[in-house]
Amino acid sequence: MTEELTKKRGVSVPVQIAIWVFLAGLLALVGFGLNHAQNPMAQIGKSVPDFDLEYYPGYEYNGIEKMKLSDLRGKIVVINIWASWCKPCEQEAPDLEQAWQIYKDGGDVVILGVDYVDTPKGAEGYLTKFDITFPNAPDLKSNISSILNRQMGVPETYFIDRTGILRHVKVGPFASVGEIQSIISSME
Repeated sequence: MTEELTKKRGVSVPVQIAIWVFLAGLLALVGFGLNHAQNPMAQIGKSVPDFDLEYYPGYEYNGIEKMKLSDLRGKIVVINIWASWCKPCEQEAPDLEQAWQIYKDGGDVVILGVDYVDTPKGAEGYLTKFDITFPNAPDLKSNISSILNRQMGVPETYFIDRTGILRHVKVGPFASVGEIQSIISSME
């Protein structure tokens, strides 16, 4: 009778465990792949996935309130991710504004601020405190920053060439306006 039970049992316990571990791993890989496919991320040397920008009132780009990143093709685009609660962001705010003053009239370089998971009141206070005039948009649900692959914290700045290719990422605050100009010059 014991022989009969052994024969009817089928697959041994270690084999069953191995099968379940394999299936769980396969399911995790499929889930990761689907998540990555739904949330494309920018990579240096590759085209930046398109996304929508809806600017803060008073901080539009050439009077345009809503646009796509792709609307800026043909220009060098500098996207700075910042937050009003970020102390290193305060260090670089004057340099970014000075860079904007240098490039804005030429029309070939656009500096965009993306306010990461902030409050409208905090953002307004920050933009006013540092006399920011370049276009700025909120990123309340971190949709933009997740596409840009923001991982290290704010500030982070992304330099996109005229064809929409990500060419440089700066993590942390700029040391000077000259640093910003140097990166832009290397893309012209």
